[in-house]
Amino acid sequence: MTLKQLENLIEIDQDITDDAYGTYYDKRTIEQLLNNGIILLDKPPGPTSHETVAWTKRILKLEKIGHSGTLDPQVSGVLPLGLGEATKALGVLLYGPKEYHALGRVHSLPSKEKLAEIIEMFTGEIFQKPPQRSAVVRQTRTRTIYELELIEQKERLLLTRILCEAGTYIRKLYYDIGEVLGPGATMIELRRSRVDQFHEKDGLVTLHELADAFAIWEEKRDDTKLMKMIKPVELALSELKSVVIRDSAVDAMCHGAQLAIPGVLQISSHLKAGDIVGIYTQKGEAVALAEATMDEEEIRDAVKGYAFVTKRIIMAPNTYPKKWRTKIIPPKD
Repeated sequence: MTLKQLENLIEIDQDITDDAYGTYYDKRTIEQLLNNGIILLDKPPGPTSHETVAWTKRILKLEKIGHSGTLDPQVSGVLPLGLGEATKALGVLLYGPKEYHALGRVHSLPSKEKLAEIIEMFTGEIFQKPPQRSAVVRQTRTRTIYELELIEQKERLLLTRILCEAGTYIRKLYYDIGEVLGPGATMIELRRSRVDQFHEKDGLVTLHELADAFAIWEEKRDDTKLMKMIKPVELALSELKSVVIRDSAVDAMCHGAQLAIPGVLQISSHLKAGDIVGIYTQKGEAVALAEATMDEEEIRDAVKGYAFVTKRIIMAPNTYPKKWRTKIIPPKD
């Protein structure tokens, strides 16, 4: 299986990977996935996102788990969790689009024409001021509603689907819709159905299912169910452009070094300076997030120079052998 983001890359140079180091991303053991995997959790209504993470830590007996995109206690749905080293990659999901399904009640029965007009009015760029109880400064800001669809109406109850920019307050959106209608509107129930490229149809896992699968693995050493629940961390980076590097460049990047032209083997097409990219080994393992300093054409023509600046290290150092030189400073007389 090839990662989507590693298909149809432009070849800059060729090299052979050493199978003695690292692990092909789709050949990881359950122990490796528990330290570098992602779970798409179906958060239930009731607990906070922090409480949900704490429960998951107890279930999996892990010290380090993080989540991407906080959900209010009463909201259910997609909550991506990063296990161990995978927490370092979750940040890329924070800025991707989110999709919600919301059930709301309008305080008067609007006509179909009026509803259609309202939906069109609130599609596109809108102004929002965070509610009183929010974790951010209450300043008016713009957010984009990519899609606003009325799925079903039953008298004053509305079931809607909202695809929006990260940071959009859906409860406030319903309040604003009610203000335009006149008598007001209230959101009753909210479920997040998508975080960036991850959809609820991709196979969400409940806390109970996770606990059962982990218990079966611990007691019977049968990891069949648990392996299906934990996804490779690389899937979180699938919407970014990609760069494949030599084995000899991996450990240097894991120690914070910048990526020079001689270490580059493959790149995504249409790469531009300033693009944030995922850096991968020849086995498909995520090494780091980096920012391109050259365009595709410059990289293809260059023979030296730094092409990528490391922004976030994902792979643990010493996974690959050190093959970079440390400059020795002679002692002063």
